[in-house]
Amino acid sequence: MSTHFPFTAVVGQDDLQLALLLNAVSPRIGGVLVRGEKGTAKSTAVRALAALLPEVEVVVGCRFSCDPVKPDPACPDGPHEPAFETRPSRMVELPVGASEDRLVGALDIERALSEGVKAFEPGLLADAHRGILYVDEVNLLHDHLVDLLLDAAAMGASYVEREGVSVRHAARFLLVGTMNPEEGELRPQLLDRFGLTVEVAASREPDQRVEVVRRRLAYDDDPAGFAARWADEEADVRQRIVAARELLPSVVLGDGALLQIAATCAAFEVDGMRADIVMARTATALAAWAGRTEVLAEDVRRAALLALPHRRRRNPFDAPGLDEDKLDETLEEFAEPPRNSNDPRDGGPEDDDPNPGPDGPGGGGQPPAPEPEGPRGGDSDARPESGDSVPAQAPAAGEQSAVRAAEPFRTKVLSVPGLGEGAAGRRSRARTEHGRTTGARRPRGTLTKLHLAATVQAAAPHQRTRGRSGPGLVVRRDDLRQATREGREGNLVLFVVDASGSMAARQRMGAVKGAVLSLLLDAYQRRDKVGLVTFRGSAAEVALPPTSSVDAAAARLESLPTGGRTPLAAGLLKAHDVLRVERLRDPARRPLVVVVTDGRATGGPEPVALAGRAARLFAAEGLASVVVDCETGHVRLGLAGRLANELGGTAVTLDELRADSIAGLVRDVQGSQGTSRRAA
Repeated sequence: MSTHFPFTAVVGQDDLQLALLLNAVSPRIGGVLVRGEKGTAKSTAVRALAALLPEVEVVVGCRFSCDPVKPDPACPDGPHEPAFETRPSRMVELPVGASEDRLVGALDIERALSEGVKAFEPGLLADAHRGILYVDEVNLLHDHLVDLLLDAAAMGASYVEREGVSVRHAARFLLVGTMNPEEGELRPQLLDRFGLTVEVAASREPDQRVEVVRRRLAYDDDPAGFAARWADEEADVRQRIVAARELLPSVVLGDGALLQIAATCAAFEVDGMRADIVMARTATALAAWAGRTEVLAEDVRRAALLALPHRRRRNPFDAPGLDEDKLDETLEEFAEPPRNSNDPRDGGPEDDDPNPGPDGPGGGGQPPAPEPEGPRGGDSDARPESGDSVPAQAPAAGEQSAVRAAEPFRTKVLSVPGLGEGAAGRRSRARTEHGRTTGARRPRGTLTKLHLAATVQAAAPHQRTRGRSGPGLVVRRDDLRQATREGREGNLVLFVVDASGSMAARQRMGAVKGAVLSLLLDAYQRRDKVGLVTFRGSAAEVALPPTSSVDAAAARLESLPTGGRTPLAAGLLKAHDVLRVERLRDPARRPLVVVVTDGRATGGPEPVALAGRAARLFAAEGLASVVVDCETGHVRLGLAGRLANELGGTAVTLDELRADSIAGLVRDVQGSQGTSRRAA
């Protein structure tokens, strides 16, 4: 094991090893999601598992790795000859930028139309059958690919359909995904589809970190020799996996253990029934891995720690985890009572004494069982509750400490006008591979979505010259037409937040933070990238560069202090610089600038004029923008509306931002009109 799991200085590595091995014993658990910071050997551990898996027997010449004992009757390469061969288990890696056809395979549309032949080129799902499918940075994979991946993992089969021509093949594999939460979270629906999850982090112990460096250097100097040192241990682990697989069908999941599983899932308010099923399969695999044929309470507890933490997240701002004290209380409450010789059901004497001694009734009493311990550490009263605020350092002069955000709410849809071509998402209109068909064009490269009517129309005038004599349509590659589709894209939502003293007046900052938090939650659901620029005092700063991690943005927002003057121009210019750099990195992703301010400008010389000139830079480049007007009170100056006009965008009040608000209909960002309801 140490050959392939060498990073002993990684906190959570034991859980990671166990989760991977349990899935090797019982792939029906549903795979593993490994979460952790960069440089924690996530990929190393996953790749090491392939060397520990037993070899598999496959039908000779079958591209889908059919089992010769039970070949897939629907295999596209069938029927099979009885010949077979043995090969190592594969580990197939799915790149983040892979296409749908690369994942599930592709049909030769030209031959399907002209010859009626199902000419199918297998994809990565077929390659991974009876092996491991590994997705590094699974949180960056497009949602529709993750859906296809998890559907195949759940059903054990992949379906490919193109214009009425369909192919099905077996696809049973061990699914492993790794991710760095700093780069964005998976949606809760997708998190739930992974059977188990583990958190890993680098140790802060110097001795352990030294051992990592030593082993890595030793491997670099002599990879073969380093691997040979651990060959015997690898062989032992491989044999143990084989033995656990053979024992698995004999493991008994009793009613008591099943009740504990159901009670645990109910106690932690886990949605749906998938968690119960995964826990049952995991507990059974744990028993088989330990060489037992009965599931014990300790198996249920370990299964809960692996199967439930990621299912507790309701939104990206919830921290994953499980209250172990609550888990122990639940398991103890629903544990089967031990049966002893004094149990009247066994025919022994009934004892009403709750504390029988050695001289008690029957002379065979047992000493009283120890009381269950309370929460470990005994300092639970010393820790603040999760809802309590943590004391902060005294703010500097003219600066107020951070205030808590108000409760988030569902916001109106803000979108960028026009038709984009950015990454798939759920905000603005765009040309995408998925969505409603709007037309046809000649394919550029591989044909992915056939427009059947346009293809037939292109081929029809040439049938006589091509010598057509039968009912079939003579189709050539020049006739094929790609369907153009319109769907939704994700955008870069850049928040420019006013944190000056005027925003802190009348306790407005809590409501402002609540509004930005609501927009962040909306950006998470619509698969946007987000960035955060703040301005106060005499300057502006990039609190968070553009990222897919909206929870990181929420954390920066929560700790944002307020106070000082209002350098509005500095905030706008800083935002303009961020967009300029991001345009070079990701030119296809269109930005949406959300300025949260009351419109006042008091920082620097000629603050109002400077702010106006900075705003007109956005209008000149056609950048979509929204101004969230935070001005309150009976007397309002309408400065946010004027700012929106100069930006070439629109303004909404905090009340109008709510989806259930009657005032202000849902509208696209009108970058050209520059209208403002606040100015009106």
